[in-house]
Amino acid sequence: MTLLDDTVTTDSTGGASASAARIDSKAELPSRLAALGSMDRDALVAEWKRQFRAAPPDRIRRDLLELGIAWKLQEKALGGLKKAIATELRDLAEALATTGDIRRARAPRLKPGARLVREWGGVTHEVTVTEGGFLWNGKAWTSLSAIAGEITGAHWSGPRFFGLAGGSRTAGRSKARAGAPADA
Repeated sequence: MTLLDDTVTTDSTGGASASAARIDSKAELPSRLAALGSMDRDALVAEWKRQFRAAPPDRIRRDLLELGIAWKLQEKALGGLKKAIATELRDLAEALATTGDIRRARAPRLKPGARLVREWGGVTHEVTVTEGGFLWNGKAWTSLSAIAGEITGAHWSGPRFFGLAGGSRTAGRSKARAGAPADA
């Protein structure tokens, strides 16, 4: 059993060309995914080759064959990864290959001129990103955490305080010591 029936169509020159029926409808996806469980290993390998246009890895387990094919079918029906996510995954893979460490999340790259806005204690605070750091209340700062500490009176992670870092809480405490403002 195959999930995509091969068909032969005629191109504009009158010649025959092979093409696979595409998954055009989200409605077809559940039945195609359910069919994976009833396929034998040889059929799964053939389907992998059809979906990925390459042979599966040697000695791959059946469950991984099914998952890979299912992912590809969903990608075709629902769309693939967003460009930003694909770039992040590629960067993480590169970091893993070069340093072996991907635990530390990379801070977002902020372009000069970007504005960070946060309301705290009924006051709206606006920070402008500059070439050498940040501008807040007319002073140049080298650390976003120092600004967050000045605003809150406590040692906070600046990126988390301004919503740039992930975490289970909106804003969290940082173990790093907040710095002082740079000379303006």
